[in-house]
Amino acid sequence: MVTIGDVASIAKVSRSTASYALSGKRTVSDEVRRRVEAAVRELGYTPNAGARALATAQTRVIGLLAQFLEDEFAPAMLQYMLGVSNTACELGYDILLATEEDGRSALRRMTDSRMVDGIVLLNVAEHDDRLPILRDAPQPGALVGLPANCAGVDVFDLDFEEAGRLMVDHLRRLGHRELILVSQPEHVVERGGAYVWRLQNAAVDAARRSGVVLRPVFAPSRQPEVGRELNALLDAHPSVTGLLINNEAAAAALPTVLHERGVTAPTDLSVIGRYSDEFARTFSLPYSSIESAPDRLGRMAVRELVRRIEGQVGPDEPHVVRFVSPELVDRGSTATPPEV
Repeated sequence: MVTIGDVASIAKVSRSTASYALSGKRTVSDEVRRRVEAAVRELGYTPNAGARALATAQTRVIGLLAQFLEDEFAPAMLQYMLGVSNTACELGYDILLATEEDGRSALRRMTDSRMVDGIVLLNVAEHDDRLPILRDAPQPGALVGLPANCAGVDVFDLDFEEAGRLMVDHLRRLGHRELILVSQPEHVVERGGAYVWRLQNAAVDAARRSGVVLRPVFAPSRQPEVGRELNALLDAHPSVTGLLINNEAAAAALPTVLHERGVTAPTDLSVIGRYSDEFARTFSLPYSSIESAPDRLGRMAVRELVRRIEGQVGPDEPHVVRFVSPELVDRGSTATPPEV
């Protein structure tokens, strides 16, 4: 295994000078730093994480807490995780991932042992029982998802209220007067998934104010149940001309359901989903959608977290709550309803 001594020998400096050149703890000349960096590249040297942590009080590791929940669609969660991990890598940090069911224990273990320099939380519940632990931890934290109380952490999320209004208003302007909104399973709401009711409540209110009939329903998050539910909804409401989807599993199942029914979008039914462009490509979804921006939210959370870890944000500076404005990606699945 290559050591700092090997680097020092190649660079023709002492071990301490080589260490200072890599850590930045003391000033060394540009020439010495270049020789040390060249030796590192030549030898493929990687600093020992434990020694680096002792020397710098940093691990260069970010803890990521996420869960693959049975009542949510796993591929959608993976996109948020990739946004976090890719950005951490770009900024020189590794990721320590915890997906265990007991998020409180995982978080306490990470923070108490100083294994990480900061924490990113996914699957954020409205009243998340991990937040008191994170607020008391010596490391800073960032959330992708909006809790009821944002104190002590930086928060990043899609503006789900505006997304709900945008979906309804877009179809209303085209002349639609009866819509169905397919949301995540009701268990997601019961568990604290506020994004479901945030979008749904805003959509219901926008429909009420504009005279549109909106039928909100909860649907399963897996096949074949979600396919059967979509068929049942379309059978029960033949006068509906627009479908709003806030359920990734339903969006992925919809092309098959419509094909089997002989229904095309937008000729027979206008469709707007809420998912990312990458998700649409993965599942070959031809429907217009509100961009859920998982990559962007992950980048925002990690960048702000690293700013706090590296002291670019003062300890007394307020934490931020930032929303990504929804954008409608037009894939040609909405049009004037057939009867207009």
